[in-house]
Amino acid sequence: MHSDRVASRSAEPRDSRESKHGGGPHLDAVSLAIIEQLQEDGRRPYAAIGKAVGLSEAAVRQRVQKLLDQGVMQIVAVTDPLTVGFRRQAMVGVNVEGDVESVADALSAMDECEYVVMTAGSFDLMVEIVCEDDDHLLEVINRRIRAVPGVRSTESFVYLKLKKQTYMWGTR
Repeated sequence: MHSDRVASRSAEPRDSRESKHGGGPHLDAVSLAIIEQLQEDGRRPYAAIGKAVGLSEAAVRQRVQKLLDQGVMQIVAVTDPLTVGFRRQAMVGVNVEGDVESVADALSAMDECEYVVMTAGSFDLMVEIVCEDDDHLLEVINRRIRAVPGVRSTESFVYLKLKKQTYMWGTR
């Protein structure tokens, strides 16, 4: 991204307490551009980001830290589970009886549960799990997920092959 793209973003004034997507922190065009730079390469030097968005290295460092502190983004290493010893992934649809949030909290506490999403539709929750093998998958679903109070039923969708996993949706 070049600084001319940053300048082309809408400069509409917004309430400083809300983003364009709801109740989160306000993100100006420069912060959005910094996020996009880091989505392209999470190890990109602050000086290079600064050049692309029109800020000094120190100003970029300060903004990145603020974005991290506010929980707007994380900078992490994303691995391919197969290369680090996890041979089985699955998406599990969960139907809940009673309080969905308490079940979501319990599942979120499990290391194997990578994503826990409250949904509208056929399932109350969709949970992505990463396991070492089929025995581990069975143990997680049968003895742990189904044992959570409030879990009424589950349906498992075992991954045969992961074709695409990306975090490059930008900041639209």
